[in-house]
Amino acid sequence: MKVQELNPVIMTEEDYNLLKPYVGMLPDSNDEMSLAHELKRAVIVKKEAFPLHAIKLNSRVSVLDQDTQKVFEFVIVMPGNADMKLNKISVLTPMGAALIGFRKGEEVKWKVPAGLKRFRILDVSNK
Repeated sequence: MKVQELNPVIMTEEDYNLLKPYVGMLPDSNDEMSLAHELKRAVIVKKEAFPLHAIKLNSRVSVLDQDTQKVFEFVIVMPGNADMKLNKISVLTPMGAALIGFRKGEEVKWKVPAGLKRFRILDVSNK
């Protein structure tokens, strides 16, 4: 069983409503490792009930690639705000879609262009 199926994806109502329109526009909408799948199984909560160390839009995230042992730090943003020079990645990228809704300390397996990757969420900062 995948880690994603064991741990619920938690989203704020605001993030869910911002992301839902993108689902039909994505080519992998039926893939179980897609943003569409994550939105379908998400637990939607009010902003004030959102866990402190869970990943949402505009979260600053630090993750460990468990295969290469490299640490990546970035902010997950809406597509129009993505800027690799500023370490801002779109929630529609494989990495952004993989992490949204998960929490500090969790492990996530996700399909990226290089194949199946395993990440551990080291830290999450929400402003």
